[in-house]
Amino acid sequence: MTGKDGGADLEPIGNTPVVILVRPQLAENIGTVARAMANGGLFHLRLVAPRDGWPQQIAWRASSGADRLLDNAQVFKTVEDAVADLQHVFATCPRPRHIIKPLLTARGGALEMREMTNRDLKVGILFGPERTGLENDDFAHTDYWIRYPLDPRFMSLNLAQAVMIMAYEWWMATEQTPQRQLQTNGTHIANKGELENFMDHLVKELDHCGFLRNEQKRSGMVRNLRHFFQRGEVTDQELRTLHGIVSELVRGPKKDNL
Repeated sequence: MTGKDGGADLEPIGNTPVVILVRPQLAENIGTVARAMANGGLFHLRLVAPRDGWPQQIAWRASSGADRLLDNAQVFKTVEDAVADLQHVFATCPRPRHIIKPLLTARGGALEMREMTNRDLKVGILFGPERTGLENDDFAHTDYWIRYPLDPRFMSLNLAQAVMIMAYEWWMATEQTPQRQLQTNGTHIANKGELENFMDHLVKELDHCGFLRNEQKRSGMVRNLRHFFQRGEVTDQELRTLHGIVSELVRGPKKDNL
């Protein structure tokens, strides 16, 4: 059952965790889980005893093109069978339970998984049914718990949202995109020479119009102007615009505007 897009480019890259949905209830949720997984570079989906059986065409319609994940999804009767070939299993845990296990945030869990998969270990993450979550017998097959530190007044997530958080943290564990950058498009950040050229132009015209006539204050005013333009990352295009503004101000209003 492959949709229109087919997810042709969604090929696994390296050793990635297996997402295991335990007794999922709605096929639409399985489809949206596949969509969330694909956003974060997770490609291996396993289903344990899906309530309505498998496959279900509606899942493909809900996956927004993440079809390959659904095409390759594996179905198991029990959690024990689904994790049999894995070395480590994590479980999402929305509420505290009376069992002693390492408890991690989603970010901490993603870092642990990265370290494990880098050692060629096979890792899985269990997500429980939409309404009830995982049962104690399910947790017996896990090694670590993951709990999302959300607002304690409202910690309700649907299944796809829960998977999306883990997929995002998995991806961000090695993502190199700078946390902050200036989008300059076709221009570039002005260099010191370009800034100095503009300052020469500006100061020359300010002297000419008398704005810097106070000799005692002149050096400080020029210095403040230089700090103003060098404080941010002014672009080449912006400097050209400022050159034009200064030139037009010097030229004065056109006769037909008088």
